[in-house]
Amino acid sequence: MVIDTQGLSFNFGSQPVVSSLSLQVPEGSIYGFLGPNGAGKTTTIKLLLNLLKTDRGSIHIFGKELNSNRIAILSQIGSLIEQPAIYSHLTGKENLMNRALLLQVAETRVDEILDLVQLKNAANKKAGKYSLGMKQRLGIGLALLPDPKLLILDEPTNGLDPNGIIEIRELLIRLVSRHQKTVFVSSHLLGEIERMATHVGIIDRGELLFQGSIADLQSISQPQIHIEVENTVDAANFLVKHGFTVNEINEDHITVPFASKTQMAEINALLIRNNYPVFSIHKTQKDLEKLFLDITQKA
Repeated sequence: MVIDTQGLSFNFGSQPVVSSLSLQVPEGSIYGFLGPNGAGKTTTIKLLLNLLKTDRGSIHIFGKELNSNRIAILSQIGSLIEQPAIYSHLTGKENLMNRALLLQVAETRVDEILDLVQLKNAANKKAGKYSLGMKQRLGIGLALLPDPKLLILDEPTNGLDPNGIIEIRELLIRLVSRHQKTVFVSSHLLGEIERMATHVGIIDRGELLFQGSIADLQSISQPQIHIEVENTVDAANFLVKHGFTVNEINEDHITVPFASKTQMAEINALLIRNNYPVFSIHKTQKDLEKLFLDITQKA
């Protein structure tokens, strides 16, 4: 595990913000850290970056305890919390050169980063004239300058238009698949995380409600057969008489728990043989948004 916390807790005064959080972030993953606003996501990130001191619990990163190995660990982490710190009067390349001097990174790394975050064509443009998406990519580029193993991002797509969101998503996937990084990204844009994450953690009111791979999350809910059929009430009663369970009846469709493709074919044939025209029939799975709501509402 690149990140491994045990019983991590933090209070602001008497107010608990993070409670007994045990995160496990596998190497080479895009870990989506999900939760509503005020759930404790940013506080957790600040604890991971040693910007806040833990009240209770432990943080291990790269297998080492954070407090006693602070410099060695943080030198291998790149981070971006909300908006990047960019000098608007400097060009994109000058921003990177300035940071490279501070970090004592070779100048050749600047051109590599511009290529990596796809800002080569805008390298000599003033950063103040960049679009929001370009600014976020430049911010991620600044975080990547020292070639960290782990990238921690807090709401990197906040306020971006659809094109900007797609640019950031493609960049993060590229960082993991081609450059062997591990990415820990917090967000409340569930659909976006679903498109890129390999693992997720769901936090609400400071408590971790779920953690695992996307496949683990989807396995929580049983897939359904969505049947668009005429006379939905009659068709549902007919299926119940023939031993099937009907979960939902709407004006234009019914849903039945999915067991197998053979079962789906049997239902289709049975309805058609008995004069219930089937307009469409397919397997459905709850998306991340619905699963998130199920988990947080149960809590």
